[in-house]
Amino acid sequence: MPKPRQLSSHQLIRYVVGYVFIASAIMKLVIADFVGTFANMGVPYPEMTVWLVGITELLCGGLIIANYYVKKATIPLFVIIIAAIILTKIPTLSSGLFHFLFEARLDIVMFILLYILWKQEH
Repeated sequence: MPKPRQLSSHQLIRYVVGYVFIASAIMKLVIADFVGTFANMGVPYPEMTVWLVGITELLCGGLIIANYYVKKATIPLFVIIIAAIILTKIPTLSSGLFHFLFEARLDIVMFILLYILWKQEH
């Protein structure tokens, strides 16, 4: 009986990163409330921005899962995750450092995983 193929750590990181960004994209593109959230944060043209961010997350997440243009696909996702930290997590610093670290935990992990994918030599 053939031995089952094992996932490399790089593949697993790609699948996890792609999954998180695709799930986030679907929420942005399907839930109309995100436009209000973006508007409340002062994001200009919130309807267009939600659509642009959602489509970017969907396409780049798909490219990463499919292992196509992974390094290039990480760049717009870096911009999105940095903007998310600045707009949604930095304001929580007023509640204390530990509150910020707790609220920003997924964003920080995704940033690190994106960096690993970006640095990969494949």
